[in-house]
Amino acid sequence: MRVHFSFLLACLGHLDQALAQHDEAFAEARRLAHPPTLALALASIGISGQRARLEPEKLLQYADELVALADEHGLGHFRMVALIERGWCLAALGRAEDGIPLLTTGAVGWLDLGYIVWRPWALTLLGDACRMAGQWQTALEHLAEARRLADEREERWFQAETFRLTGDVLLATGDAAAAETSYREALALARHQSSKLWELRTATSLARLWRDQGRHAGARDLLAPIYGWFTEGFGTPVLQDARALLDELA
Repeated sequence: MRVHFSFLLACLGHLDQALAQHDEAFAEARRLAHPPTLALALASIGISGQRARLEPEKLLQYADELVALADEHGLGHFRMVALIERGWCLAALGRAEDGIPLLTTGAVGWLDLGYIVWRPWALTLLGDACRMAGQWQTALEHLAEARRLADEREERWFQAETFRLTGDVLLATGDAAAAETSYREALALARHQSSKLWELRTATSLARLWRDQGRHAGARDLLAPIYGWFTEGFGTPVLQDARALLDELA
């Protein structure tokens, strides 16, 4: 329950509370020394950490521990989660050539196990890894499939990020108009869900685009009130990025 509570708190923008709940869940899992429970706690660290953009070096340590735990106890499902998380961390650390195959193996392995929940999340991370590698078309294909599955199954908890990352890829290909459309879709969904974390991340991306287009006032007016809503989590990279951009726009 603490793990799932931490997920909700993170999405809603209560980042310090989310991390505190997860720390307590993780400590309890360590105390119980029950492999499936510890695997759940380790897996959720990666998911929560990606939401708040914690350092990939730290997240990689948890993913490596989860791989070892899953191998030792035959936890096939959690091994696939660990491969997905480890692959994303490696890509974020500039090792996309190592990370993308792991992400692919994890996503395919889930399907082989008959597991279809959270597939849009896995495909979004795979698209993000391809984005970091400069594989624009492949990234768009994975993100489009993530969007299709999220719509088909009404599994939209991560869809705002799918839209935002689609915008990032489109912008990298030089299509600023399409990127802005995708960012606006992400903002609309995040606001509908009251997901302040996704709203802030998207607003930061869109404000950065507008800054580069010389639309400084609009960028500041978009980002400032969303950032101003937050009362905690100021030590996380996602809020630090937004603050740095606001300082520049000022």
